[in-house]
Amino acid sequence: MSEDAPAEKAEPVETWSDDGSADHRFRVVPAAYVILRRQRRDGSPEVLLQLREGTGFMDGHWAAGAAGHVEAGESVVEAAVREALEELGITIDATDLRPLTVMHRGERHGPALEQRVDVFFEASRWTGEPRRAEAAKSADLRWFPLDALPDPVVPHELRVLEALLAADMPRLMVHGF
Repeated sequence: MSEDAPAEKAEPVETWSDDGSADHRFRVVPAAYVILRRQRRDGSPEVLLQLREGTGFMDGHWAAGAAGHVEAGESVVEAAVREALEELGITIDATDLRPLTVMHRGERHGPALEQRVDVFFEASRWTGEPRRAEAAKSADLRWFPLDALPDPVVPHELRVLEALLAADMPRLMVHGF
């Protein structure tokens, strides 16, 4: 570090541990999804999608521009803001996230890791130019007209995008049961 550079202040690390108080309860994995949306010159909507690669889940499918698990000690809103920065290199103010729907997703009697609660947000304001900030997990990043999505799209995300196009977004969706 040069003498001119200000010293970086270490952020306090929040830790979380399982105290065992919920061992008898069913657990789900929470995740946050951010769908970036903008208007085309003709006024029709388009969304930013990334082509998954190297993740081990739905590689070769198009997906929301940013998505990921909620980490210990953060809210789903904080997770959405963090994922947008990590995956797209953009900053979204939490007040610019519009909740779209919540999806309970999984398989009846399936593995615990695949029991999910996904919270989908839409954003039409952000700072920075979206880019593939995690290139090892994404083969491409492109804007698509909402009425002309690529194929294939991750199935549960496609349901949300189709509801967005139809302007008929349910508050709650269930997928896979």
